[in-house]
Amino acid sequence: MSSRARVTDPGRLARWCVEHLGSPPQEELFSSGHLSAVLGLRLADGREVVVKVRPASRRLAACVDVQRRMFQAGYPCPEPLTGATAFGDDLATAEVHVPGGALLPSADHAAPAFAEAFARLIRLAPRPDEVGMLDPPPSWADWNHTRTGLWPRPEEDLEADLDAVPGAEWLDETGRRARDRLRASESDRSDRSNAVIGHCDWLAGNLRWRGDELLVVHDWDSVIVASEAVLVGFAAALYSTVDADELAGVEDTERFLDAYCRVRGREFSDDERQRSWAAGVWTRAYDAKYQYSVGQPITSLTQDEARERLRRAG
Repeated sequence: MSSRARVTDPGRLARWCVEHLGSPPQEELFSSGHLSAVLGLRLADGREVVVKVRPASRRLAACVDVQRRMFQAGYPCPEPLTGATAFGDDLATAEVHVPGGALLPSADHAAPAFAEAFARLIRLAPRPDEVGMLDPPPSWADWNHTRTGLWPRPEEDLEADLDAVPGAEWLDETGRRARDRLRASESDRSDRSNAVIGHCDWLAGNLRWRGDELLVVHDWDSVIVASEAVLVGFAAALYSTVDADELAGVEDTERFLDAYCRVRGREFSDDERQRSWAAGVWTRAYDAKYQYSVGQPITSLTQDEARERLRRAG
């Protein structure tokens, strides 16, 4: 990922907080983010909030709507305090700060814990026709993009063109085969009849745990509309078991898929299972291609693992 951080003007931030939250910032608790500026603030009235500032996008209003509906349904996510509102040329939102929690549940319970949390999210999420437009999805989930070439433009570096980067042909071949497998079965994006809403960035860094109980899920900018099989495939490939910096191995993904089907009370068909594997290897290949393109070590996928994941994708 790009290391470039967004800079937020303190004066503009203070004015925004007064206008939309009714109180100015008194103390900065933390700051982070690369695609957006994420600021933990204690306001003068004592409330602790998180303000996120990111490039304007039509889908952000629908993302906040989904998050609000999930909070109201009892899902463990931060309560939104504002909609997506103007912050100069960007958009900003605010939510309640939910501190604490561990990055991972216990190692022997990681697969069922992550899978159960994801199944509950899918079950409680609103129907796609109940919220606004969530397209296009973030780049790492946009296997069905409409631009020329294999890879979408990376959100973290819109000037980058992964298709123009020579070398690592095995990554291009992996991404192409996974995409073609998905296109062979997935409906056109305009057909929402079998689509659901889910989270496409099910990384350990976006969840916090209290023991094996889910405390909170963050990053609701990453909700998208897709088939259940594709969404589960992303999650099963991106979660972690023993180290938050180490993505699921092949057998970890298999355990996640098994656990998810147990929770939902129905096994995936062979085609659904294969599409889950294809979605997972596509997003891992995309991340690996970006790492390669900017000269970073490739940590998201190995050739042997790509080969095995593609085999399971049929």
